[in-house]
Formats: sequence, C-alpha cells, structure tokens
Amino acid sequence: MLVISVKEGESIDRALKRYKRKYDRTGVSRELRGRQQFIKPSVLRRKEVLKAAYIQNKRQAEE
Repeated sequence: MLVISVKEGESIDRALKRYKRKYDRTGVSRELRGRQQFIKPSVLRRKEVLKAAYIQNKRQAEE
C-alpha cells in the first residue's frame, strides 16, 4: 500500500501527482496487464531476444 503524506501548504494536485508517479514506478499496472493472458516462457524468451537484437542493430547503426 502506498502512503503519501501531504506536506503543509502543499496542494492536493501536487500530492496526487507524487502518488501517480510512485504508483507507476511500482509496476502494478504492468503486472496486471501481463497476467490477463498466459504467455509461454519460450515465447517470452524469443520476444526478449528479438528486442535485444533490434536494440543492438539500432546502436550499431548510430555509430
């Protein structure tokens, strides 16, 4: 559970913005999205390998 203490003189909007930032950093929404359907481990690995190859090719192209 996230706890955000509102400082004296701080607006609610600013506190809400801090809460949203903290919530995004925990990765709860990403995990929930990932659990909506099962993806086989082999498919996940394949996807990671393809992503790594893409990033590597992109970095080589920059040089």
